[in-house]
Amino acid sequence: MLDYNQPIDRARPEAEQRKPQAGFNVLELAHLLWRRKVAITAAALLGAALAVTIGKSVTPRYTATAQLYVDPRELQLVDRELTPRAQDVTGMAMVVESQARLITSNSVLLQVIQQAGLDKDPEFGGGEAGSLMSSLLGLIGLQPRAPSAAEKREVELAALDALNKHIAIRKAEKSFIVDIEVWSTDSAKAAMLANTLTNAYLAESRKSQASAARRATNDLSSRLNELRDRLRNAETALATYKAQNNFVGTQDALISDQQLSASNQRLSAARAATMDAQARLDQIEASRRTAADAGAIPEALQSPTIANLRAQYADARKKYAEQAGELGPRHPALRQTEKQVEDLKRTINEEIDRFAQSAKNDLTRARDFEASLNRALEAQKRQSVQLSQAAVRLRELEREADASRDVYQSFLKRSRETEEQESLNTSAARIIGEATVPQRRSFPPAMSLFAMIGFIFGAIAASSWFVVADLLFAGAAAPATPTPARRERSPAPQASRAPELPRAAEVAQPRQAPRAPEAAPSMPELAAPPLQPSMVEQPAIEKPLIARFQEADVIHTLGAILPTGAGVDLTRLGWPTLRPGFPMTSLLNAWRDMRAAVTRRAGGKAMPVVALVGTGKTSGRSVAALNFALAAARDGARVLMIDADHQARSLTNRVIRPGKSEPSRLGWLSIGSKDAREIKTVNGISVLPAAEGDAGKAADAIHKAIVQAHSAGGYDLVILDGPAIPLAAGGRKLLEDIDSLVAVLPTSLDVNDSLEEILAALGPAERKLVGVVLDELTPAMQTRQRGRQYA
Repeated sequence: MLDYNQPIDRARPEAEQRKPQAGFNVLELAHLLWRRKVAITAAALLGAALAVTIGKSVTPRYTATAQLYVDPRELQLVDRELTPRAQDVTGMAMVVESQARLITSNSVLLQVIQQAGLDKDPEFGGGEAGSLMSSLLGLIGLQPRAPSAAEKREVELAALDALNKHIAIRKAEKSFIVDIEVWSTDSAKAAMLANTLTNAYLAESRKSQASAARRATNDLSSRLNELRDRLRNAETALATYKAQNNFVGTQDALISDQQLSASNQRLSAARAATMDAQARLDQIEASRRTAADAGAIPEALQSPTIANLRAQYADARKKYAEQAGELGPRHPALRQTEKQVEDLKRTINEEIDRFAQSAKNDLTRARDFEASLNRALEAQKRQSVQLSQAAVRLRELEREADASRDVYQSFLKRSRETEEQESLNTSAARIIGEATVPQRRSFPPAMSLFAMIGFIFGAIAASSWFVVADLLFAGAAAPATPTPARRERSPAPQASRAPELPRAAEVAQPRQAPRAPEAAPSMPELAAPPLQPSMVEQPAIEKPLIARFQEADVIHTLGAILPTGAGVDLTRLGWPTLRPGFPMTSLLNAWRDMRAAVTRRAGGKAMPVVALVGTGKTSGRSVAALNFALAAARDGARVLMIDADHQARSLTNRVIRPGKSEPSRLGWLSIGSKDAREIKTVNGISVLPAAEGDAGKAADAIHKAIVQAHSAGGYDLVILDGPAIPLAAGGRKLLEDIDSLVAVLPTSLDVNDSLEEILAALGPAERKLVGVVLDELTPAMQTRQRGRQYA
């Protein structure tokens, strides 16, 4: 429970002595400089002359610029290129960057050195020692010895290092244009080097492409012999296997398969012929067994012999019929005719028998032919099965031969393509602007700029000298101030309870600075023994003040921001606020005492920071913080109120409403985002909304806002609504910027439990607690029960 008999913590004694500040004000500084205006002007002119002299003595530099267009989309002269082309913007930008680095590569710069003879140019470190030695030897009639390879290499490396320092490569943003800048002490030489460098780069680019194609051709050609041998071996093995297993045929199929198909067709035809012969024989036999006319079969009808016999038979029957009507049955002529009829009939039957015998012969022959074809087909089937088993290996050999053939043909074609690409230039890089001889130097700048810089530095140096000299002379002329004697310490009063806080009227009075004691005697003072721990001055921390926030102190307004013509009015947020024009109450006196305690805790800071913290999920803490700020503004304080609860954002949501933003009321102070700007109100309070992001970013934004407000000096008090309990990492970091804390305890919850929760969350920062507000306005949201169980 809340008990003032037990001290919260012990505060370390802080030194309250302030050192006097010495220095100039603006008016005195202006008078001092005006008195020395002639000397300052002379020093400025001397500095300008010195700067111009230095500028004249500096060796001039001339910079020539050549422009090169490097297109990563190279010319497509063949279907397949050696290197893949860049597809996206990032890939093309990387290609251009790589080509820009290639311009200053050693291979390109060495070509420039050889073409321009820079190894003999003194500007690039060549020809100095050699020319001097040659001159000395020439005086005595001796020829200088030729430099060795190591010496030539050393001279080239020195020229390479010097040339690399003379070159600057710049790539234009979002383009394929590269600017090549080369400077030299000679303008014509600078232009010549820039053009030589671009030509050397283009030549090196073509050379690298040809070299890559040559390497690819050599690699492919070295593999062609092996691939050719592999293909030959595969085809030889295939042909040998075909010969061994009698795989002979046309391009479409094997001969054995063709023979099997032909035999099958012939067997089908033989079976059909056998069935036809059997049917013909059956028909003839059936005609002979029946009483029908035997000459009615198709063979008899088609035979001319049968037709002639049938005609004779018909005439004989006719003649017999005529004679039977005229002659008697025993007449010799009738008998002869009857015998002739019977002979013709017998002859026809004999002819029919020959047809039956012929049909039997045809059937026998057809059956024999069918049997022979069947035997041949069975033999071919057995041979086909054997060939099918051998065809497995045959197909494997064919696949190997086909694969070897495809790889060999692909390598052969690619080898021919890369061989042709050696002579092709697919690079799209070209010179779009040759370097011209520069007419103006690039360094040093114009002499007018040197004179201006020298004039300014001379004036500043002279002014600084006079100011420092005046301060030194003033310090030497000032009388020495005696060192104050050591102040005697009185033991702290021993009391079980902390003294009560004085009233606001007493706190408002400024503390009188203690008068310096009289000077100690001149005789040396012995060092005092160290104090005992019990005698060391350790003042107890002040007990927190208590204020009751009741319904009698406030009025309720509409739940929206109503326009008043001058800006936002914090008394019209829909929250209960202090009664306007209400006489001084115990709440306002208690809050005034709390602000006085905050001022003492701040140690004389111009803008103390106080935070109102509380527990629970209600808006009671924000309502108490708003009324705390209104009470301070009523006493004439310039208040900056910051919403430090980035999760609940109760105050921010009340002040900022969608569609009601007024740009004219936004101040200069920001808390990290475009929308979280300082909001000026008609109540003399500036509100800074909650920051976006997590707790760490919100704490950093509040810290920066406090620093900005302190440096600007436009506020007397900063009130934080939060941070929320329990504290996150950002909230603990924010406690370092807070000078004092005020706990808001809703009476709907257990006050002692709430205070214990706040003190446990604050940890070492509980020493900053200056007051407690008992919020009797917040309704009970939930009832906390600790240490109780229900059945």
